[in-house]
Amino acid sequence: MLCAGGQAEREERVTLELSEEIVRSMEPGAVFRDYNCRISSIDFNKNSSYMVTASDDDSIRLYDVATATCMKTVNSKKYGVDLVCFTSHPTTVIYSSRNGWDDSLRLLSLHDNKYLRYFKGHHDRVVSLSLCSAGESFISGSLDRTVLLWDQRVEKCQGLLRVQGRPAAAYDDQGLVFAIAFGGYIRMFDSRMYHKGPFEIFSVGGDLSEANVVKFSNDGRHMLLTTMDGHIHVLDSFCGTLLSTYTVKPVAEESTLDATFSPDGMFVVSGSGDGSAHAWSVRSGKQVHSWMGGQGSEAPPVIKWAPGSPMFVTGSSELAFLIPDLSKLSAYANRK
Repeated sequence: MLCAGGQAEREERVTLELSEEIVRSMEPGAVFRDYNCRISSIDFNKNSSYMVTASDDDSIRLYDVATATCMKTVNSKKYGVDLVCFTSHPTTVIYSSRNGWDDSLRLLSLHDNKYLRYFKGHHDRVVSLSLCSAGESFISGSLDRTVLLWDQRVEKCQGLLRVQGRPAAAYDDQGLVFAIAFGGYIRMFDSRMYHKGPFEIFSVGGDLSEANVVKFSNDGRHMLLTTMDGHIHVLDSFCGTLLSTYTVKPVAEESTLDATFSPDGMFVVSGSGDGSAHAWSVRSGKQVHSWMGGQGSEAPPVIKWAPGSPMFVTGSSELAFLIPDLSKLSAYANRK
């Protein structure tokens, strides 16, 4: 198990209210060093304890976080794999190709390693992928300067939006709106009336470097945007007010600066161009802690916070599960 101690202690840790002290105490509780290349994507299934990774060796790996075990490895040697996201089903994923000649998306059953559907429409590498948790819709953004809207049940895209740059796209947690970021602005769309154009356009303070990822907090109150120049912007998602900008090392053109909100939306954890990870308080805007990258890790790690858990995962050339170290917490240090 990732958490030391008995079941009662594990349950108690899961219900811990995150604080700066808890974030500063977080250290790797389990590390998988059997990757021989870069991990390109991580996702958690909200309806199970499963997690999935994609890596540059063209493999997709399915983990059970509850037991910290790799359950299955599926290879995609023909098409390659870059981004991967769970559907609502715990063993079905959508992933993007990375082979230089086929930029389709694929719906894959990890249970029996069967393709259920192909989604063709992009003509360059897909750099953004987000599934709507409230239904069957998902959205993809590509270097071909298009954002396509899809229904998992239909092979043909349901909508197309053209952009002027590398796009970052994401649904909010309820699936009511989605955001598309490029060119120093975040454009907000109503999921049901996206064809009417954005209903709001938010500025990120003149940062015109390429957008990397855009994400909403679970409660929908905040959103973040990372850019290639090493900036993580946090905004009020209702009025667009820029609350904070955090700065890390810039990333290379072929890399992505990743970041994630904690489940309560009170902290942001991001990667950096030097392979390190950093945590900030959304309330104060100040840095809380930083972690050095794994051995040989110089590219920015991919980062994902586990749903409803005091744990986040980083992926570079190794996969690390970071959890609170109770011995560092004053409230628990004297417990037996």
